[in-house]
Amino acid sequence: MISNLPLLLVNGPNLNLLGVRQPEIYGHETLRDVEVLVADTAQARGFDVRTIQSNHEGVLIDAIHDARQRCSGIVINPGGLTHTSVVLRDALAGVALPVAEVHISDVMAREEFRHHSYVRDVASVHVIGEGVAGYARAVEQLLDLIVKRATA
Repeated sequence: MISNLPLLLVNGPNLNLLGVRQPEIYGHETLRDVEVLVADTAQARGFDVRTIQSNHEGVLIDAIHDARQRCSGIVINPGGLTHTSVVLRDALAGVALPVAEVHISDVMAREEFRHHSYVRDVASVHVIGEGVAGYARAVEQLLDLIVKRATA
């Protein structure tokens, strides 16, 4: 049986500045555009979405912990925490939900410090460098995984 629990969309530090911060890298779409795209993509498959963006690591971890029994899966763009946060990785691993990791830019084509992701090994889906549109692909792939697991 497929759970009707919502997805959790997590956006990390500085993603509140989408559309303003380095548009040559991140584009002109805003965080609100991302949230609408994710909600529309999930709704087309019968899922709702809860959203959170914070510049504070602990707030994101609390939201991830809260999702453990309230959500079907997590779509996350951890921002700079991707490369620095073991505790964010541990929170994702600890809730044992399927995770999709999203990055707007191609982090592997950027500075060397961005090449390592603490989230990579706990995420089942990875969408990197596809711009904001990558969020929709991440939702689709995550929902495919959730449905497959529920019907297996």
